[in-house]
Amino acid sequence: MNKIRLLLVLLIGILTPTLAQTTKGDFYEGLTKKISYDKMIAPYEMEVTFDKTVHIIFPSAIKYIDLGSANIIAGKADGAENVIRVKAAVRNFKTETNFSVITEEGSFYTFNVKYANEPLMMSVEMKDFIHDGDTVSHPNNALEVYLQELGNESPMMVHLILKSIYTNNRREIKHIGSMSFGIQYLLKGIYTHNGLLYFHTQIKNSSNVPFDLDFITFKIVDKKVMKRTAIQETVIYPIRAFNYVTRVNGKSIERTVFAMDKFTIPDDKEFIVELNEKNGGRHQRFVVENSDIVRAKLVNELKIK
Repeated sequence: MNKIRLLLVLLIGILTPTLAQTTKGDFYEGLTKKISYDKMIAPYEMEVTFDKTVHIIFPSAIKYIDLGSANIIAGKADGAENVIRVKAAVRNFKTETNFSVITEEGSFYTFNVKYANEPLMMSVEMKDFIHDGDTVSHPNNALEVYLQELGNESPMMVHLILKSIYTNNRREIKHIGSMSFGIQYLLKGIYTHNGLLYFHTQIKNSSNVPFDLDFITFKIVDKKVMKRTAIQETVIYPIRAFNYVTRVNGKSIERTVFAMDKFTIPDDKEFIVELNEKNGGRHQRFVVENSDIVRAKLVNELKIK
């Protein structure tokens, strides 16, 4: 018995340095630093099966999905930008796999996936993009993902600016808008921050008939066009919108804040915003001058929450 204990002690003594070496980065060339536990984004657990589909609802539109192996398949649900469907591509696969998702608001989610004949959860709704991990542990999703269309601005900051402009609800501009047939369309303010412009708009429906929005166009066009001359126009596409509405009920008001890449207008052109009613004729249109854009308010003057 004593000989067995002695052999165990000797064996542990031999293996201990070897085990220690494998955890200190000795297999890496050059100086390396071990990633601490607080830097890790904890993955969520997910069960999938072959004959059923798991749906996951995210708080914003999905920009990226990556699968760990061919044992699972995933993609956006038809007609929905913030819902993905996941299922097993192989029956009874044994090896755990994973997948990762990046959303429009810059949140990063990761999932570890196992096969189950009857998954415990078939429909999952993820929490808001703000870190939902507790204060002691690490977050379950990260907000530091930058997206190409936002340039040097973080998606989280863009979201907070949009929300703050909407919440503060100031009317910085009082001379731009249009009104007809009981519909009033106003530009309440223009703001700027880190290479982006923010347009705060309002639709007021004074009639009893709901206003169904078909589409809004933002474009730079020639001020004056000679006869037989083609109209030159440049369409400006918003990269984000906060509280984008498709219907304004009778006797009600709705507001939307749009984020766009920074631009200015040449002297011979003008910026036009057009609001079009679906299956109706109460369209609205107003013009924004270059002088209005260059006087855009700094977002620093707002209280960002």
